[in-house]
Amino acid sequence: MAGGQTSIEYIQHHLQNWTYGKLPEGYERYDGTVLQETVWTSAHSSQEAKDMGFTAVHVDTLGWSIFLGALFLFVFHLAAKRATVGVPKGLQSFVELIVSFVDTTVKDMFHYKNRMVAPMGLTIFCWVFLMNLMDLLPVDWLPLLAAKIAGDPHFYFKVVPTTDPNATLGLAIGVFILLIFFSIKSKGLLGFAKELTFHPFEPPTKGWGILLAPLFIIINFTLEFVSLIAKPVSLGLRLFGNLYAGEMIFILIAIMFGAGFLLGLFAGVLQWAWAVFHILVITLQAFVFMVLATVYMAMAHDNHDEH
Repeated sequence: MAGGQTSIEYIQHHLQNWTYGKLPEGYERYDGTVLQETVWTSAHSSQEAKDMGFTAVHVDTLGWSIFLGALFLFVFHLAAKRATVGVPKGLQSFVELIVSFVDTTVKDMFHYKNRMVAPMGLTIFCWVFLMNLMDLLPVDWLPLLAAKIAGDPHFYFKVVPTTDPNATLGLAIGVFILLIFFSIKSKGLLGFAKELTFHPFEPPTKGWGILLAPLFIIINFTLEFVSLIAKPVSLGLRLFGNLYAGEMIFILIAIMFGAGFLLGLFAGVLQWAWAVFHILVITLQAFVFMVLATVYMAMAHDNHDEH
């Protein structure tokens, strides 16, 4: 472990993002210096990152997310540019296999007309998979390289964007916005409002029972609103929880390498076994995220009044 860190310090260091934000005038920093003016800077401790508040940015999460998204676009653009009408080979064959797999999966769940849903599913699957795939890199390689470049042995640098809840919840909120947009587009604003207030219990519309209609509407809205908000929360936290747990296991295995030859040898076996199993996890989580996003799009297009 770098710099004679304890196991706890090593774990905390690897779980902390490179955070850039604003610290106020008079703030006492981690090294004891007091700021003479308000500055935008990188956090040197988890407490500094916390004190930066809502305006702070996780630079490593944003950087790797953008880089991997650009890599996905470049590879698929390259395959499309080199595509031929003959028997596909190499990159074209690989890309066509992924496109065909996603297209078939989307068609099995989405039975409405919307040319955006399949490309959305393809983007989600490939982008999330690439972000998850970073978890298979040895936990110290890139952080140590970043620390050497920065000239700071305690420099924070996480390389798996999906172990940051800001990234996973950001993706989930994007899906949620599309869910709301297509719900209003396919059902109309009044139809969407009716879906939130007239289901699952139909309010009475005749006789004295109509006096209870507001109560039914309130109950329906409460149930439907909670269900609606739970969609992006569960979607984002599911992905974050699984990848965070996987990263934590890799970190714990890495600690074993510094505990003697026998434990180090055992750690090597564990690391290989967990990496093989984790290949399934990172693929499955990307697939689950894509499937749920597609299901939500189908729910947005489903008009209860047509049944």
